[in-house]
Amino acid sequence: MALTTELGRQLQLREVGGILLQAATVDNWSEIQHFEAKPDDLLICTYPKSGTTWIQEIVDMIEQNGDVAKCQRAIIQHRHPFIEWARPPQPSARNAKDCMVSYYHFQRMNQVLPDPGTWEEYFETFISGKVGWGSWFDHVKGWWEIKDRYQVLFLFYEDMKRDPKCEIQKVVQFMGKSLDETVLDEIVQETSFEKMKENPMTNRSTVPKFILDQSISPFMRKGTVGDWKNHFTVAQNERFDEIYRQKMEGISINFCMEL
Repeated sequence: MALTTELGRQLQLREVGGILLQAATVDNWSEIQHFEAKPDDLLICTYPKSGTTWIQEIVDMIEQNGDVAKCQRAIIQHRHPFIEWARPPQPSARNAKDCMVSYYHFQRMNQVLPDPGTWEEYFETFISGKVGWGSWFDHVKGWWEIKDRYQVLFLFYEDMKRDPKCEIQKVVQFMGKSLDETVLDEIVQETSFEKMKENPMTNRSTVPKFILDQSISPFMRKGTVGDWKNHFTVAQNERFDEIYRQKMEGISINFCMEL
């Protein structure tokens, strides 16, 4: 009964600074806000379902193969730039349409998040920013606008899919590491979607079903660019494009919508 009650409480998103967060995050917000980062910490700040696990695995492998005397802590967050943070991070963005689709299926299988409802209902929820960690538009636009003022490496999910070795090399350089070609090639192979989908450390297969029900949808579902075409109706696509133009006005980002 206690477990059921606690899980029911966690299903409720609560607001901090106008952004909806999971109850467990809000309960620990004071500790999160007062966390003291070290000068060489690497903060990975992604909007949900934008390559968080992928980047974390890449960073871990770079650390494992880099200079052991220069180890860095990698701290994973979905933090908005509008919420106070301790150190300039490494944000990653994914085109909003694929992100919405992936987040929808993730929320379907994640038993500690609110039920997303139908695709049509979730479409409305997402474009209004009423999802965990808030608006995709505010998150991506916010980080993009401050990227040149701080030590920030801004990555794109689609670029990582198109040329993973090039993007991994950017992360290596950003971390101040030096790896030979053989090691780089190994990291590319071991962090491919196919490899991670079979890896219990990344596919979350060890997480209990009452938390992540992978019979509904796998944690690592497709990892492709362009799956939005299998979900968006013509009307939804046209409406979304208009909303995107309004909310992202003045932002010079050209997302790849298919490969």
